[in-house]
Amino acid sequence: MASRSVLNHELSKLFNQLWDADINRFGPGRDYAISLQGKADFVPQGVQKTTDHASQSLFLWVNEGRLQSIKTFAAFISLLDNYETSTGIAEVVTPEEEAENNRFLDALLETEVMKLAHQYLVRKNWSKPSLMDFKAQLYSIWFQLYSREGRGPDSCGFEHVFVGETRRGRDILGFHNWVQFYLQEKRGNIDYKGYVARQSKSRPDEDDQVLNLQFSWKGLVKPVGSTFLGVSPEFEFALFTIVFLQSQEKVTRMLVHIEEYELQLVVTRHGRHIGSAYPVLLSSNSEEL
Repeated sequence: MASRSVLNHELSKLFNQLWDADINRFGPGRDYAISLQGKADFVPQGVQKTTDHASQSLFLWVNEGRLQSIKTFAAFISLLDNYETSTGIAEVVTPEEEAENNRFLDALLETEVMKLAHQYLVRKNWSKPSLMDFKAQLYSIWFQLYSREGRGPDSCGFEHVFVGETRRGRDILGFHNWVQFYLQEKRGNIDYKGYVARQSKSRPDEDDQVLNLQFSWKGLVKPVGSTFLGVSPEFEFALFTIVFLQSQEKVTRMLVHIEEYELQLVVTRHGRHIGSAYPVLLSSNSEEL
C-alpha cells in the first residue's frame, strides 16, 4: 500500500476541481439511497459460496428520471448491453454500437469535467488540443478491443471497468461502476453480500461516495469490489484517463485526496489501452478514530 508521504498534491488539487465541477453527480439521500447492512466475510478469489450479510439490496432507490434525463448517464446506460461479458468469446462491435460509443464520448466532451481534464492533459502534452484528436485518444484507450484470454479480441477497458466480465466461469473481473451495479441488482442479477470494512473504521456511512462491496453476479462471487457511488461517467473517465496517461508502468497507483477521501487510484494498462481502473479507499476524515 502506498505510504501517506507520496500523496500526489497536483492531482489531488485537479481531482477536487473535477469533483466540484461534476454537476451531474448524484447526491446520497437526494438522488439515491443505499442500505449497507452487514459486514461481509473475507472470501478468497475464486470461491463461489459466501455467507450473505445483507438480506436486502444495496440500493434502496435511485432517481431514474435523473439518470435518463442527463445526457452522459443516458448515453452510458445505452452501452451496457453491448458486450459479451465472458472473456475468451470474441466481441463483435456493430456499426450501431460504434455510433453509441461515439455518442457517449461526444456527450462526455461537452461536460465541464471533461473540458478541465482535457485542458490539463494538453498542458502536460499528453493529449492534443483538438477535440477530435482527444476523442480519438479516448476511443483508443477505452473502446479499442484487445485479447484478455489470447483468443481474439474479447475485451476492452470500458467493458472491464464499467460493465464487468467473467473468466472461465470462475471469477468476476472488473465491474467497478455503481450505475451498472444498480441496474443489474434491479434485474435480480446481483446479490449484494455486505460491505467490506477498512482496517481503521468499523463501518462505512450510507453517504460515503466510495465503497468496498462484496457481491455475487452470474453465480460468481466478487470478494471485494471497490467503486465510486453517485459520480458521473465523465468524472470516472476523466480521473482514470489522467492516471493512465501519467506513466507507462503496467500498474499505476496514485495516492490522492478527493473531498474527504484518501484514495489510491489504481490503473492497469493493457498495451496502449486501459486494462482495469478502480479506486481503493484508504481513509476518510469523517471517521471515528
